[in-house]
Amino acid sequence: MKKLFGLLFLALIAQFTVQSQTTKIFTPTATNSLRAPAYPLITMDPYICTWSFTDNLYDDVPKHWTKAKRSLTGAIRVDGVTYRFMGMEEIPTLPVVYTGDIENWNTRFTEEQPAEGWDKPSFNDTQWKEGKGPFASRMMPPGTRWRSKDIWIRREFTIAEDLLASDLLLKYSYDDFAEISINGIPVVKTENLGKVNQFIPLTDEVKKSMKSGKNILTAHAHNDAGPGIMDFGIVKKSGAKINFEQTAVQKSVEVLPTQTWYNFDCGPVNLDVIFTSPFLTDNLYVLSRPVNYISWQAKSTDSKSHSVQVYIEATPDWAVNTISQSIKSERFSENGMTFLKTGTVDQPVLGKKGDDLRIDWGYLYLASKESKATTMSVGEPAALKAEFMSKGTLSNSFDNTLPEKMYLKMTALSFVNDLGKVAGKKVGGYVMLGYDDISSIQYFGENLLAYWRKGGTVDIKQAFSMAANEYVSIMDKCAAFNKEMMADAVKAGGKKYAELCALAYRQSIAAHKLVITKDGVLLFLSKENTSNGCINTVDVTYPSAPLYLIYNLDMMKGMLNGIFYFSESGKWTKPFAAHDIGTYPLANGQVYGEGMPVEESGNMLILATAISMMEGNAKYAEKHWEVLSTWANYLLENGLDPANQLCTDDFAGHLAHNANLSVKAILGIAGYGKMAEILGKKDIAANYTEKAKAMAIEWMKMGKEGDHYKLAFDQAGTWSQKYNLVWNKILKLNIFPQEVADTEINYYLTKQNAYGLPLDSRKTYTKNDWILWTATLANDATKFNQIVDPVWKFANETQSRVPLFDWHETPDGKLVGFIARSVVGGYFMKMLEQKINTSVLKK
Repeated sequence: MKKLFGLLFLALIAQFTVQSQTTKIFTPTATNSLRAPAYPLITMDPYICTWSFTDNLYDDVPKHWTKAKRSLTGAIRVDGVTYRFMGMEEIPTLPVVYTGDIENWNTRFTEEQPAEGWDKPSFNDTQWKEGKGPFASRMMPPGTRWRSKDIWIRREFTIAEDLLASDLLLKYSYDDFAEISINGIPVVKTENLGKVNQFIPLTDEVKKSMKSGKNILTAHAHNDAGPGIMDFGIVKKSGAKINFEQTAVQKSVEVLPTQTWYNFDCGPVNLDVIFTSPFLTDNLYVLSRPVNYISWQAKSTDSKSHSVQVYIEATPDWAVNTISQSIKSERFSENGMTFLKTGTVDQPVLGKKGDDLRIDWGYLYLASKESKATTMSVGEPAALKAEFMSKGTLSNSFDNTLPEKMYLKMTALSFVNDLGKVAGKKVGGYVMLGYDDISSIQYFGENLLAYWRKGGTVDIKQAFSMAANEYVSIMDKCAAFNKEMMADAVKAGGKKYAELCALAYRQSIAAHKLVITKDGVLLFLSKENTSNGCINTVDVTYPSAPLYLIYNLDMMKGMLNGIFYFSESGKWTKPFAAHDIGTYPLANGQVYGEGMPVEESGNMLILATAISMMEGNAKYAEKHWEVLSTWANYLLENGLDPANQLCTDDFAGHLAHNANLSVKAILGIAGYGKMAEILGKKDIAANYTEKAKAMAIEWMKMGKEGDHYKLAFDQAGTWSQKYNLVWNKILKLNIFPQEVADTEINYYLTKQNAYGLPLDSRKTYTKNDWILWTATLANDATKFNQIVDPVWKFANETQSRVPLFDWHETPDGKLVGFIARSVVGGYFMKMLEQKINTSVLKK
């Protein structure tokens, strides 16, 4: 009997080992040598986007594009020794002097250089302004908007005497530069970079200066350009930080279109870690499903067998706007799946709009198929880490004693995969991370579900179950897409061009939300990240368009449908296209103010033309012909020599007689003529095409200045990128002669700086999405690469370590603004040209 039991036991062990080692092993199907400004990890939509801002995955906590932390920790246990490969162990703290992520604080401030001694407790600041912290260049109230280059802040606080013996730390966030003192004693002087939620211990000298009565915290902050922030307070350590024994050694990282691949040495074991966002444009259900995969593959490097377990941990900061919010968590199993779930108590669904915000409704999930090889717990992070380190497993439990307030004590959602004995062959596993936002978008008063919900017939648990069942096939499809897209991009523009496109792909898609109206109209709505938070901004759609014109025209139409509805419903009555339809996620009407009449009308006409060209018919344009006709006539009257108005480069200010904007108007009119031709409206086609050609001749006369064309018709000695001219080539409109593009390209090559071609003669900054359009004007590969290569160099070398930004300085490659926006879909313009040349024109 004992012998039989022993045999059964060995059989079970063998079965367990096989179960833990049957996951298919994957290999990267392309390469990318680009050192990214930041590496995409989890990408779903504007709220659920997380990057590693550092070269090594373990050098910092992963973050949302707003720089708010999105804790994600990974470790591997090899023969009882743990190696951290992702995230950082955080110091448990409690607030003493609150920072703005808990509550706003009262202060006095000035934006003029103060007198000497301003940072001392005795200084008289009664003439300074009163306000509330934190201070930021882009912020929802009740913080204080900071627009100047410099600001000086004095903040009084009191502290209980018994706290002075505690381990106290200054907690601060800044961008770009800060000097902070306590009672006149310097505590920190930062580098000119910008970071969020930094900690520095208070010295004995500083603590001795502090008393139970009045104390003063002071800060001087400087903002060079782009977003600015200043927030500071004091915290105390509230427990021991649990450190994994060792840190893995990162060997490589590569960004591919749908995946980011990391490789690590972890003692005697080599580890792949793969982040997969299944943005497969031929399957909108999978693309919109809010589930990403975190996969791992381990193998021995010393010809020996090793016991290996993998630990993944997320925290509720994914599901809150600020850490002052109350959260609730749970663990449950259903239909062969185990779920860890967390979210806010209040659940203010679609309760906020704006830019520098995080989602605080819906729920974060970690999910996995039930297996003897996996354990999952919700509890206190230090306890779960300690359990993993000592046992290599978790207790499959939920800690009911966890506090609701995040800043009082952090909660961890933790997952362990026991890979069993790992030898020379790779052994793999995965966990799914997802987010259920309940309702995604409010569209003219109607709350819309995400596309993946199929009208409410699919819930998040079913979505996870399907994602688990489809894991291998989706990973294979992502690999195939990566290979195909990279090969196409290399063929179109070379290896460096392809590497830029790989970095842009997920970012662009994830800056949108895919929803469907009750009438079945698809909407693919952008969020204007780090700009003003608008939803469905036309001049954000316009630069993004090449990616979607290549890969899915329904998505492209989904970017235009809301704007067409806004006019056709009578909600927008002006004779030009709207700028936007609201502030994300509330799409209830334009919020931009004056708008951009020529800009947006030209954008809509050109993109409708591009859709018609790609489809080989103008059925979509015909559906919207009345409003397209209104916009075309507006451009006829106002487009050749635009008045003093904004264009998409609104950060540069108003500009009258804008030559590049005039090009857009002319090509918009030509596009209208092209669509009329496809529809068989011969008289209309001839009329508008001839008018566009006549306008182009006049444009050349007004704009020519020696060896180039001017920025504005009335400004001698100026120049600008005529990136709008690219549609003359892409859509085969033949309105401008080729000599115009050739003249401009040759001139641009004399104006480049180390990190790219400036936008125009006014400043040294640029928009790198426009550079990729401008480069596509070149008719030979050498000139194309001469213009594109500095953009690759910018992305590879910039000191501004944030998700890919489209507005940068060309002398030094530093951030000016616009982080994580969809407009980098414009990088695909050269690939769009290739697709049109190789497929569309053969129809």
